[in-house]
Amino acid sequence: MTEEDFQQNENLMLPTEEYLKAGIHIGTKFKTKHMANFIYKTRPDGLSVLNIESIDERLQLAAQLLSHYAPNDIVIVARRENGWKAVKKFAELTGSKVFAGRYPPGVMTNSQLRNFAEAKIMIVTDVWPDRNAVQDALKIGLPVMALCDTNNQVNNIDFVIPCNNKGKKSLGLAFFLLTKLYMEARKMKFDSTIEDFTSE
Repeated sequence: MTEEDFQQNENLMLPTEEYLKAGIHIGTKFKTKHMANFIYKTRPDGLSVLNIESIDERLQLAAQLLSHYAPNDIVIVARRENGWKAVKKFAELTGSKVFAGRYPPGVMTNSQLRNFAEAKIMIVTDVWPDRNAVQDALKIGLPVMALCDTNNQVNNIDFVIPCNNKGKKSLGLAFFLLTKLYMEARKMKFDSTIEDFTSE
């Protein structure tokens, strides 16, 4: 059975081909016990493949949870450059806060700082490079949503979104869907395309 066959599910938000094209389901050669439930299979080349139905379902749930928060209560963090375009677009369209690149130490825990930021929920694109932000969130009791690949540890994460969190196309697709669902749930006008979220 090829990957193309593995989940032709009519209930997905997008055709399976769109997910496959973005490589949102391609994991790494490493897998943690935390991510085992989201893994569909391991390919002959050793790469783990994530379950597309799980990705789709968790993105819908994540957007539903986010929709309970006003845009300025949401903060998104992406240390890895491949996620910058996608997270900046989410922030631009919704009005949420974003740290693309270096996350300034103490920016959410030290109210004396000039760039002090407050939020009620945090989204990180990868728990390892974004670990300083996750630590800050823990200190102030902020719930954390994280895009997690097959190799991620998710100890301090409140909500896991399984996906390839390293590829530009994959991150672009994930944030396209999160933005679309979030804005629709909050009755905001959404008329962007996947291309707007995907780096060239």
